[in-house]
Amino acid sequence: MVFSIALRILGDRFLAEETAQDVFLELHAKLDELASDDHVLHWLRRATVHRSIDRIRQRDRRHEVVTDPADFRDLNLPDLAVDASPGDPLLSRQLRQLVASLPVMQRTVIALRYQEDMSVDEIADALSMPVATVKSHLRRTLLLLREKMTRVLY
Repeated sequence: MVFSIALRILGDRFLAEETAQDVFLELHAKLDELASDDHVLHWLRRATVHRSIDRIRQRDRRHEVVTDPADFRDLNLPDLAVDASPGDPLLSRQLRQLVASLPVMQRTVIALRYQEDMSVDEIADALSMPVATVKSHLRRTLLLLREKMTRVLY
């Protein structure tokens, strides 16, 4: 779940792995403070979102060398934790590209809602924002995605 959230927000497998490692190291240090399994789950989601956003900010501040993913094909990396089986692979690829092109907060809200199946209340809590703001982000982002997808298809 942690890797999946980070990957959906960051769009980069290696940054997502680093972020997941950071989150689990931080979890290990804070484990005594977390009272229940639900508290751990909530903390993991929240920490992953915040660490992912921090990584994007760091990446935007410094120029990183982007490597060709083809260079790493032989590494046999695991598949995503959440794997949808699309009926149309081309349509699915286009939708992933459109979601990846969204601004960070919109991409984060969409990823948490539809890929991590979090409720609006859980997203609001994880992102420290009002429920109405989350709903607004979802509504505007879905409208934007529909508009972009319509342009792609027609």
